[in-house]
Amino acid sequence: MSPAVAGLLVRATSSSSQTAPKFDCLAIGDTVWVMPTIETLARHDGPRGEVVLRRRLDGVREAEELIINGVFVMDSTETSTEYLLGELAIPSGHAQRVLIGGLGLGYTASAISAQEIAEIDVVEIEPCLIDWAHQGVTERLAAVASDPRIRLHTGDVRLVLQGQCDALVGPWDAIVLDVDNGPDFLIHGQNRALYTGEVLRVAYAQLTAGGMLAIWCQSAAPMLRAVLEGMAPSTREHVIEVSRGERRVRYVIYTVSRPPYSLSEARQECAP
Repeated sequence: MSPAVAGLLVRATSSSSQTAPKFDCLAIGDTVWVMPTIETLARHDGPRGEVVLRRRLDGVREAEELIINGVFVMDSTETSTEYLLGELAIPSGHAQRVLIGGLGLGYTASAISAQEIAEIDVVEIEPCLIDWAHQGVTERLAAVASDPRIRLHTGDVRLVLQGQCDALVGPWDAIVLDVDNGPDFLIHGQNRALYTGEVLRVAYAQLTAGGMLAIWCQSAAPMLRAVLEGMAPSTREHVIEVSRGERRVRYVIYTVSRPPYSLSEARQECAP
């Protein structure tokens, strides 16, 4: 940065409140760039690494961000695909039981709970996220934790699907997987096991008649789609283009539905 430009770095504050947050601004010509302010809301170091929940303020809006091991996972500025995930998982708008893999910032659980669901089980591998939800660190997480229909469980959803959690057993009307970034661009390599044919067949077999398996992915995942298509002809790929600042990105949701017949028949169909 040149001395001339550096000399234009100023402190700006809202005139509407003496307690309003201050922002660094960079003035270049007639343009003033507001430098975002980052506030750490919570931080935890665990066996899987560092988890940070923070708030970003840029003078126009604020957003919560989830950072894991220094990698951006998600924020609250673009949550439309989480709500679409909920709609695709439960097209009728009502269900008895739903299983969600991944709590994150709580938007997927919020989308599911906006529908007529009797019981919602959310399995999150990072216990600190569940703790922060109960502590009400963010408004969204607090709403999820206080919903009497929602039960938050610490654990690996893959192990739940494989029947290694006696306290959490199917069948479910919908199974929603919003874990990591999908099978690609993984933050934790061990999450790849969730997206194998072995685990997905077990998940599919634990759907009720007419139930739906829905999977959020950061981008198209051809190998995942091939696995799902090998399981059932009802597999669909939903591509959603959204704005991320000045960029346009394409997120993908994969769905596969059970035929409207019995659970025992479903298990027989998925047998290797």
